[in-house]
Amino acid sequence: MTTHAPQTAQSVTLPASLDEAVAALTAMPAAVPVAGGTDLMAAVNKGQLRPAGLVGLGRINEIRGWQYQDGHALLGAGLTHARMGRPDFAALIPALAAASRAAGPPQIRNAGTLGGNIVTAAPTGDSLPVLAALEADLVVMGPLGTREIPISHLLAGRDLLAPGELVAFVRVPLLHAPQIFLKATGRTGPARAMASVAVVLDPARRGLRCAVGAIAPMPLRPLEAEHWIASLVDWDGERGLAPEALTAFGEYVAAACIPDPPGDEQLPPAVLHLRRTVAALARRALGRALS
Repeated sequence: MTTHAPQTAQSVTLPASLDEAVAALTAMPAAVPVAGGTDLMAAVNKGQLRPAGLVGLGRINEIRGWQYQDGHALLGAGLTHARMGRPDFAALIPALAAASRAAGPPQIRNAGTLGGNIVTAAPTGDSLPVLAALEADLVVMGPLGTREIPISHLLAGRDLLAPGELVAFVRVPLLHAPQIFLKATGRTGPARAMASVAVVLDPARRGLRCAVGAIAPMPLRPLEAEHWIASLVDWDGERGLAPEALTAFGEYVAAACIPDPPGDEQLPPAVLHLRRTVAALARRALGRALS
């Protein structure tokens, strides 16, 4: 990708391995790692970012695939949305594949990466609610070695990347159970989410996890709604729920994520519409996951 913005990066480094990338970032702390560049270059073109240098990650093959590890999938941060949208990946982590297919037009899906979606942490990032619902961990590499942090900690600002660190892999549990991702946009076709919902079942723990994206700076987990609906599911039977329970779950999730204002105040019409949208998405996602 090119940019016409003046005085952008002063140097570009193209490491061939993660160790080389960490060394480059350590040598130039002000440098910015870049993979697909779909968010980074947009910020540069708008004059919102002027990196002193770029460390390109496109030549690092070890982060462009995935492997199995102790009941988990270790996903390379360089996986593109297009690659994650393919059928073989969808059989592995269905909700993440669905989110990847909804990430934008083909040129964005072909270039944008999983790691970029995470580190940019845009509220509308489609993969973020899925990873939050899956309770994924990030494998971070830096000059002091490798460490793991929950993705929720990074997105909430509780554990930020230190100088020289980068997200190398994403560790996702393989639940072997239904997973659903749905999103609503303001127009037809590929577009940024107005609201999104991920629902994953965890039969081994007799649990259900839900995350709502795009309506807040980070994905929201309605924990009480999760626990309540999980207690109604017949985990040893057909798992189906009555329509009234699905509707109640949707309203529970929406009210938890977009609560009523204090006192006699009323939600503005646009916010009320957003809450109804979240309720509808959560209801449909749960219904599909249990069907």
